[in-house]
Amino acid sequence: MKFIKAIYTFIVGDIIILVGVLVAILILTLLHTVAALEPLRPAEGVILILTIVLVLVATLVREAYSAKRYQ
Repeated sequence: MKFIKAIYTFIVGDIIILVGVLVAILILTLLHTVAALEPLRPAEGVILILTIVLVLVATLVREAYSAKRYQ
């Protein structure tokens, strides 16, 4: 049972990162396709870095406050 739970935890953590990266790519795609967002193009590098950092922090917080840490 521990083995299955470990696999589940690993997959869920990876999915959080995957969804976060996909959201970052979606935001950058919108910056290039929507004309109203053109003024934000110079900051797209900062937006990408902030998005990725936030996703990684969310994953680390999830791991830090998980129930298995307090066992």
